[in-house]
Amino acid sequence: MHWTSDIDPKIKEIELRKQPIMIRVNKFDEESAKKFSAEMGAAHNTGQKVIPVIIDSYGGQVYSLMAMISAINHAEIPVATIVEGKAMSCGAILFSFGSDGYRFMDPNATVMIHDVSSMDWGKVEELKAGAFEAERLNDIIYTMMAQNCGKKDDYFQKIVDKKKHADWFLDAEEAKKHNLAQHLRVPKLAIKVSVDIDFE
Repeated sequence: MHWTSDIDPKIKEIELRKQPIMIRVNKFDEESAKKFSAEMGAAHNTGQKVIPVIIDSYGGQVYSLMAMISAINHAEIPVATIVEGKAMSCGAILFSFGSDGYRFMDPNATVMIHDVSSMDWGKVEELKAGAFEAERLNDIIYTMMAQNCGKKDDYFQKIVDKKKHADWFLDAEEAKKHNLAQHLRVPKLAIKVSVDIDFE
């Protein structure tokens, strides 16, 4: 980002050398996961103190979610997750990976939690393998989510079991009740930069 001054002809240009990065998540697919990982890495070179991750998503591919989680786990600075509109399925899980004290949710937003779906077709043994993998992923995801929220490992799994594995929709107040959301507001993201002035 550049800005040219008309105030003094001796001031050629002011360059914002380390523009902060805000990451927006709408999809969970291979391309989105690669972009997310790249942006997470780039954010470490800007000098910013927090990485905002803004979520507004219906969900997507669970393996892409796992790649995004890996990128967050390698972050060396806090990650703020912010729900605007909706965080459903994979979006709800990613939301829980905001650093403690950095999980924000718009008061009118919605979170939806449900089991991993097995979309396999084919022979009986292939269907069994797909169901086993879905169950394995459910165990991993619900455990991670519970740990992120400071709960016992089976906390969310038990709730889903009681709901007979139907989609579980949470408004902002309920999300906060389970410590998924910690702040029921969208934070103001102020960008502060240092600039250098070059003289001829």
